Amino acid sequence: MTENTEGKQAGMISPACIDERGRLCGFVHSSEMGSAVDGPGMRFVLFVSGCQFRCLYCHNPDTIKMHNGTLRTVDHVLEEIAEFASFLRFAGGLTITGGEPLMQADFVREIFYLAKHDYHLHTTLDTQGFLAALLDDEWFDDIDLVLLDIKHIDPDKYLRLTSKPLQPTLDFARRLSAMGKKMWIRYVLVPGYTDDFDDVEDLADFVLTLDGVERVEVLPFHKMGEHKWEELGFPYHLKDVRAPSVELVKRVINQFRVRGLTAC
Repeated sequence: MTENTEGKQAGMISPACIDERGRLCGFVHSSEMGSAVDGPGMRFVLFVSGCQFRCLYCHNPDTIKMHNGTLRTVDHVLEEIAEFASFLRFAGGLTITGGEPLMQADFVREIFYLAKHDYHLHTTLDTQGFLAALLDDEWFDDIDLVLLDIKHIDPDKYLRLTSKPLQPTLDFARRLSAMGKKMWIRYVLVPGYTDDFDDVEDLADFVLTLDGVERVEVLPFHKMGEHKWEELGFPYHLKDVRAPSVELVKRVINQFRVRGLTAC
């Protein structure tokens, strides 16, 4: 079996993984049927493994290393989706998240293509877009909606929060806008890190320059993944950070709404 290897250079997408029978494969962390928070309606959610980011608030650090996932063929994944396809066709669709799906671009694209053309499902990609510049526009043809994670609008704070530069994500947002793709902007609200009033205002200003944004989702920080950091032996730097108050969440949502954006 020929396995894809994780790139050591920032920005590298893993090459296609082909098994001994010539089947396209990828590393999958898990899947979930029935999610109502990963796109419109009820979703079949596929979590792929591998992520180049090291977000301080990550609640799935077990998805960071690609080869910690289970190697699965595209056909195997589609067989699982097919069990729910008739329901998903009318009630929701397929969402691929991670980790970072663009690290396994060939695998993810093939699943989206077959889900769209064989099962006629609504398709959603959840990404921070860091690697998107390495993909041509056609790669996104079979994606109906992008959940775009903009984790901060200040470049220095973004780097401290994620370990990666901000600009590729902003460039991808503008590219999606130019392509006419629908977007939901996702913003994790972490007290002391992403709650600064002026930063939120600057993010709202940026979002207003984009076409195709249907909503902004403000996601309150939680610590449900803290135990995973401990199990993996990774230092967890947000031990003393509490979930945002109801008042803070309302304030940030309202900052988007008063600018004419749909936010929740």
